[in-house]
Amino acid sequence: MTINRNFVNVIILSWGFMLVFTAFQTMGNIEKTVLQSIKDEDKSFTGEAYTSLSIIYGVLAICNWLAPSYISMTGPRVAILTGSCCYVLFIASFLWPQTALLYIASSILGFGAALIWTGHGQYLTENSDSETMSRNSGVFWAIFQLSNVAGNLFVYFTFQDPTIGVSVRRLVFSVLTGLAIAGTCLLATLRRTSQSFVLGEAEGVSSADRELQIPEPAREKPWLAAWKAFQDAFSLFLTPKMLLLSLTFIYTGLVLTFYSGVYSSSIGFTKAIGDDRKRLVGLSGIFIGIGEVVGGAIFGIFASKLTRNCGGWLVALTGFGVHLFAFITIFLNLPNDSPFEDTENIGYIKPSPHLAMAGSLALGFGDACFNTQVYSLIGLLFVNQSAPAFALFKFCQSVAAAISFAYSSSLSLYVQLLVLTISIVIGTVAFCYVERITRKEADNTASETNTTLVES
Repeated sequence: MTINRNFVNVIILSWGFMLVFTAFQTMGNIEKTVLQSIKDEDKSFTGEAYTSLSIIYGVLAICNWLAPSYISMTGPRVAILTGSCCYVLFIASFLWPQTALLYIASSILGFGAALIWTGHGQYLTENSDSETMSRNSGVFWAIFQLSNVAGNLFVYFTFQDPTIGVSVRRLVFSVLTGLAIAGTCLLATLRRTSQSFVLGEAEGVSSADRELQIPEPAREKPWLAAWKAFQDAFSLFLTPKMLLLSLTFIYTGLVLTFYSGVYSSSIGFTKAIGDDRKRLVGLSGIFIGIGEVVGGAIFGIFASKLTRNCGGWLVALTGFGVHLFAFITIFLNLPNDSPFEDTENIGYIKPSPHLAMAGSLALGFGDACFNTQVYSLIGLLFVNQSAPAFALFKFCQSVAAAISFAYSSSLSLYVQLLVLTISIVIGTVAFCYVERITRKEADNTASETNTTLVES
């Protein structure tokens, strides 16, 4: 049996990301909790988790404009590897907790994140065609989101006490650093795509036509290519479809902040949940990961059938409903001041660990709905501009995440939920509109092509 080389590339990419982000997403999930423990022991340490995460996404947003230029000179594989090394440095910095080092490493990680995610978007597109883009996006997302399960399962069994001591922190940071290094080594084995052509059928180019195409022109000088890539990114951002999709991208950034840095910490700070509340920080991450994996697997296995019969808008509406359920349960279950520090207060009902985990599961599943469809639509809509398109996606997402992490340290839980509710309505409407008009345009193009073939 012949194994498609491009699909093997997608699998290697997926597992490499899974290992690197097992380290990072677990760290993001527990950062607020562990830094609070460090502060309790060392009064000279003033590092703030939400500030660190805000720096990461702020630098990421700025560097996303430069990432396509970097990739135009190096290619996506080098960009992915460079970015992965930045993640290793960030995770390792926690072995020596210093306020200045925390923020410097956060800045470096923001630069690396722009490279790894923009490179990933282009590499995934290069290894897909119009028939496999949805499948590959779903497969990547399912494997990638196993990172939430693996890392947080380790944290669940490690964080046994309400107070997280030095020895426990050192063990967790060492293991996470090792995982990030292993993922980087795996990403170093990424290979070139087996075809120079990418997503040709989406533009109506047949296999026979590709064989007859003239050779590509000589490459431009690196700096000219980099400048052109920057110009292309700016021009693409101003197109109507990209401007509308940016509203969806912004929502994915806001909810990313909430489930990766705020929600699990809120569970850990709510004393009424019980003495196991610190362990539930890890368990919450596990359920978020399970929701992400299930959503990615479903929309990977059945992606072509779902999008062919119903369109991606139906999946986005599913995510909309699931996330609204999550917001309502969180509103009822957790106290308003839970994102900040340990609290004796309760919400509108007695805090329930089971309901909290249901909210985590719903957050993960709904996020998979949105992200798999965003990846698929970008890959098909911006075939020849995949690097700038994915960079702009991450730019909008990162700006929203940076702003959200900045206000997370001051805005109460209920205000944050209100912001999420408003943004999900706007983002879902924008995505469904773009997806529907794109489908109509594709159907019209196919109909005109068939008519021309019949007449000829």
